[in-house]
Amino acid sequence: MNVLVIGSGAREHALCHSLSLDPEVTGLHCAPGNAGIAEVAELHQVDPLDGKAVAALATELGAELVVVGPEAPLVAGVADAVREAGIPAFGPSGEAAQLEGSKAFAKEVMAAAGVPTARSYVCTTPEEVDEALDAFGAPYVVKDDGLAAGKGVVVTGDLEEAKAHANACDRVVIEEFLDGPEVSLFAITDGETVVPLQPAQDFKRALDGDEGPNTGGMGAYSPLPWAKPDLVEEVMNTVLQPTVDELRRRGTPFSGLLYAGLAITSRGVRVIEFNARFGDPETQVVLARLKTPLAGVLLAAAQGTLADVPDLRWSDDAAVTVVIASHNYPATPRTGDPIEGLDEVAAQDAPSAYVLHAGTKRDGGAIVSAGGRVLSVTARGTDLAQARERAYAAVDRIHLDGSHHRTDIAAKAAAGS
Repeated sequence: MNVLVIGSGAREHALCHSLSLDPEVTGLHCAPGNAGIAEVAELHQVDPLDGKAVAALATELGAELVVVGPEAPLVAGVADAVREAGIPAFGPSGEAAQLEGSKAFAKEVMAAAGVPTARSYVCTTPEEVDEALDAFGAPYVVKDDGLAAGKGVVVTGDLEEAKAHANACDRVVIEEFLDGPEVSLFAITDGETVVPLQPAQDFKRALDGDEGPNTGGMGAYSPLPWAKPDLVEEVMNTVLQPTVDELRRRGTPFSGLLYAGLAITSRGVRVIEFNARFGDPETQVVLARLKTPLAGVLLAAAQGTLADVPDLRWSDDAAVTVVIASHNYPATPRTGDPIEGLDEVAAQDAPSAYVLHAGTKRDGGAIVSAGGRVLSVTARGTDLAQARERAYAAVDRIHLDGSHHRTDIAAKAAAGS
């Protein structure tokens, strides 16, 4: 199978890494990719938001499957353009991707499907914002209705900060605060059959102890030893399948990766948000544990034959990923700094630990930073403690001037607390 992956982050590197190990994959391409992806796939230049250009590239390469990684191309309808060219695409239509593209649309779908979520108001004026914030009280949860690359949500006890964020957006969803730990659960679907993956937990705040500003994600781990055994089944029955069924009923079937961000509250499971693609950095740990070859599963979802796929097989190993971020992330990150130590990780830590690139590029003979989140250092182990130890040993070999990372990824879970 000849596969083209669209995107340039650590999520796409994780997908390419798994696909490169799949015996069914005979050709692997990525556009536009990054310096790390170049080691396992052939890179091509394309505007990932230009559906016609992506479809033309896929046709030129003879791609038999196109995997659209990021949310912006999905919302822009890139998967539609690929399908119109007669090529199977893994990723929802632009219309179905509004499940992530609009928080208000997602709330509407959840209400119709009976999916448990936070009570909320959609606000477009300062007066509506004031009323909603007053109704719920602190801590305040304010979400930009549109795409914001993982940074459109503010959770704060400061009323003025909440108002400032809300009034800087054209339309916001203001909702009640959900207590309890957060869980990410992905599911692959062809619009009818839903196949859940293994749950993971990510870390959104920039600093240890869940301090500092929100980010796109500073690390993740899987499995979740503290989660109840029937969590996946419960979420399948109350969240994932009802949502897929509702979108099909509306005439906008969702085919691709449905990501449920969940809060395990004192009142039960509640949906925080939906995404229409693999999450970053959770993908790094989930795919690290998947034993079933990936390409056939993605192709079955794209072709509507997911019901024929055997049950997925998973490793009993644990996986941890630690994000190395550039200086000043998540504000305006500094780029262009050389990254050292990647060869040492490959020589001394592989295959139990490896580096997935996010914001990198090649500059002459050097690999340099090219974004906020630069690397995802991922490791497997017999348990979370060993996976953490291996991940942080690899992190210590890498030098990026001014960079920072959290030191407490999976620490509580590994300690049994």
